[in-house]
Amino acid sequence: MKEPQNAPPVAVVIGAGDATGGAIARRFARGGYTAVVTRRHQEALIPLTKTITAEGGQAHGFGCDARDENAMIELFRHVEEQIGEVEVVVFNIGANVHFSITETTERVYRKVWEMAALAGFLTGREAAKVMVPRNKGTIIFTGATASLRGSSGFSAFAGAKFALRALAQSMARELGPKGIHVAHPIIDGAIDTDFIRENFPDKYAQKGQDGILNPEHIAEQYWQIHCQPRDSWTHELDLRPWMETF
Repeated sequence: MKEPQNAPPVAVVIGAGDATGGAIARRFARGGYTAVVTRRHQEALIPLTKTITAEGGQAHGFGCDARDENAMIELFRHVEEQIGEVEVVVFNIGANVHFSITETTERVYRKVWEMAALAGFLTGREAAKVMVPRNKGTIIFTGATASLRGSSGFSAFAGAKFALRALAQSMARELGPKGIHVAHPIIDGAIDTDFIRENFPDKYAQKGQDGILNPEHIAEQYWQIHCQPRDSWTHELDLRPWMETF
């Protein structure tokens, strides 16, 4: 079965969590895109898809392990055949862990690399496969402070995010001449999430001073990246609160 004729274009968000990923999906849905959102467990996506629908948008949620090659191949096949043409793909899986180097096990290092680097590769490759024949599309990889520097206790996370940044650079150089915009925003600061509120109350207290990032504002920047004319494409964009040191 092929996609319905005149179906809206699709924005796929891999790692559509309750904060940034969800906000990105909602922003693209408001822009007229069908939001296809994924997490490892499909039931966790129910509140997000219901919200998008209530706001007048279209959304589909899929449980998918982005580290699984066959699962990613099947996801893009299903979306292209059943829902619509993929025009935007956002890779937004978080894999932030903190361990001293002597306490970082092989399992931890491998899992973080699989989540942030291997899964990014599989996402980017499958996105490119459907976009290249159409000579258009946007692929956005969410970066972090660790994409630029490895801090104490973040060897696994920084190694994976460095790899993701390198992937984004290589893909941008290869796919840009083919009409595909590859971008790598760097989120340099704490985001307004339940995790920050519960685990870093001092940092969360800065919210009233605009000292942590608002997911809706991050999402707006992603939307603007996608809307850029191709004579003025951004590849890397850093987003941080005004009071964040760097």
